[in-house]
Amino acid sequence: MSPAAQHPDVLIVGAGPVGLVAAHELARRGVRVRIIDKLAQPTDESRAIALHAGSLDMLDRMGVIDDLLATGVKSTGMNMVANGKTLVRVPLDSVDSAFPYTFVTAQTETERVLTDHVTALGVTIDRGVAATALTQDDDAVHLTVQQPDGSTEQITASWVIGTDGGHSTVRKMVGTKLKGSFKGERFILGDVEAEHRLGNTHMYTFLSPDGPVVTLPMRGGRVRFLAQIHDAQGTPLNLHPTQEQLQKIIDERIGDITITHSHWLTCFEIHHGQVPTYRYGRVFLAGDAAHIHSPAGGQGMNTGVQDAFNLGWKLAAVIRGEAGQTLLDSYNAERHPVGKSVIDFTSLLTKVGTLKGGARLVRDILIQAASRIAPATRTMASNVEETNVSYQTSAIAVGRRLRHAKVVAGDHVPHVADAKVQKQIGAVCGPQNLGHVVVTVTAGQVAPAAGDGQVQVLVTGDDTHFAGYDTVIADPNGVVAQRFGLRNGGRVVIRPDGYIGAIAALDDATTIASYFAKVRS
Repeated sequence: MSPAAQHPDVLIVGAGPVGLVAAHELARRGVRVRIIDKLAQPTDESRAIALHAGSLDMLDRMGVIDDLLATGVKSTGMNMVANGKTLVRVPLDSVDSAFPYTFVTAQTETERVLTDHVTALGVTIDRGVAATALTQDDDAVHLTVQQPDGSTEQITASWVIGTDGGHSTVRKMVGTKLKGSFKGERFILGDVEAEHRLGNTHMYTFLSPDGPVVTLPMRGGRVRFLAQIHDAQGTPLNLHPTQEQLQKIIDERIGDITITHSHWLTCFEIHHGQVPTYRYGRVFLAGDAAHIHSPAGGQGMNTGVQDAFNLGWKLAAVIRGEAGQTLLDSYNAERHPVGKSVIDFTSLLTKVGTLKGGARLVRDILIQAASRIAPATRTMASNVEETNVSYQTSAIAVGRRLRHAKVVAGDHVPHVADAKVQKQIGAVCGPQNLGHVVVTVTAGQVAPAAGDGQVQVLVTGDDTHFAGYDTVIADPNGVVAQRFGLRNGGRVVIRPDGYIGAIAALDDATTIASYFAKVRS
């Protein structure tokens, strides 16, 4: 075993999508990473299959999006149906993203693509290796791991990230546990081929007093069915349901669908819970190790991989001596509220889907009324696609709201509809740039660059070059100023994860410097 493997900068426990994203973001910034997983082989089950727009933007910034989009199908709408009547169509293609849809692909494909990219960065995944003990001091984390042959190994890492799922060993070893509602919800899941009229571009939620049924189109004509079930108290969980059992539920709650072949059938139980904090000294928790909740809305894996993306660049900056504890602490400050929000959202979806009697009738009326209000359906779409996640209350969100501005510090950088301009922005904020970008939007006047060591981008009405800028983007129609609401110009600091760290007026000489000072503190 090499010294680097026994003394990595970061040890990641868990090689699912969350752990792989963390490994990727650390490794491509030059951090020595080791990743272990107790499973001898990657999963061969399709598992989490929905990647929402917020995650697709993240994968684009990682440089893996093209490989991933070759593996699945796009869903541009989500329909809620009750008693055979569509109550609302949620237009997912209305969200503020370069990827205005839910992308449906098997988790096996997501893991394969991420593994290929992680491996290309020189990271080896050690499988069949289980963490058995953990201690830490001011300088390092000390782990005991068990190898496939039963032998043990001691690993000393500067940092540890636990991405080892809902039954996380790392979570237990740091002495914390999930807190929440532990009345388990049970679901039956089937990836099947079926005769139906649902098409292959929309997802559906069929609302029934017996529990909701969610459908997602998959590649190759397959369909994912996910239905809540209600076993009698004390009934053991049936891990091997039959096609006939799923068909019966579909007949009772939807109708006019015939399963012709089953690829994967299972049942599982989900609770709702979250750890009190995502950081324990030199150990971080992400994904299901930090939060679990109902699969309604398909938020689980998406929230987890975005946890890892948020943490990766921050931890790398600290390891490289470019940032301090304020930046590391912002991981919990930013992502813990998101986890709570997802738990609340998915719990609400489940409750709404199981209403009965008069409450059910009122629900249907309210949903239909909301369907006629465009802002309401766009908000629903933004919630599902996670494009409205914001860190406005974060300690590293710097700068007051500018007059007329449409964005504030902590928001995700908006998508610009002008394809030519957006392509130029993507070229400087994409996977080849691992750091911050300071974007200066002029309003007809010359503005000097602001920042110290960051990539400097000038957006102006022509392509005149000014000293101090790395890139000049010609925007003759002012689409960037309009999209950001910077009619008088301004500066925006875009973080490595695509969020706005700071926003300032052109004559503001302190805000941008204040942001970077906070990051380094």
